[in-house]
Amino acid sequence: MVPWISAKVLASISVKQLLLQDGAYLASVAEVGLVMTGSLSHGGRIFFCGNGGSAADAQHLAAELTGRFLKERPSLAGIALTTNTSTLTAIANDYSYEEVFSRQIEGLAQAGDVLLGISTSGNSGNVLRAMEVARRLMLSTVALTGKSGGKLSTAAELCIRIPSDETPRIQEAHILTGHILAELVEAELFGE
Repeated sequence: MVPWISAKVLASISVKQLLLQDGAYLASVAEVGLVMTGSLSHGGRIFFCGNGGSAADAQHLAAELTGRFLKERPSLAGIALTTNTSTLTAIANDYSYEEVFSRQIEGLAQAGDVLLGISTSGNSGNVLRAMEVARRLMLSTVALTGKSGGKLSTAAELCIRIPSDETPRIQEAHILTGHILAELVEAELFGE
């Protein structure tokens, strides 16, 4: 059992080592951090969405903004579109599951906000639909995906790809990336 566990830890480390060597990843994270900072500094909001484990990540990352990450500072507008079960079930029932995030973007967002969609495959229909609506409403759009980027790689303006095809390894790197973004936002808005 111990060697098997060690192999899983090493697999996670391996993906993170690939991130260090991936110039596109590093540049994308820096750019997304600046986009988020720019929006927040002008009164904008950061919306997060995803399914399953990515829904949990969306909630986690929104909480890092509205609560705090490393600094005592004013609350920032981070909103997870995954948390209101009445809204999710009403939209899914009355329209379709594909509309659960896009309808919320349509009603809550405005130009200058940011939508960050999380999907390990990059092909989640409801995240793709949210990107379409967000772009129409002139939000900045960001995808956090796995290696291929899927359809989100072209649906979003910016795509941060994790160099793995294994969902657990991708999700582990997604939360690392989200933490880096939260720290970047805090540093840019409130100083090192």
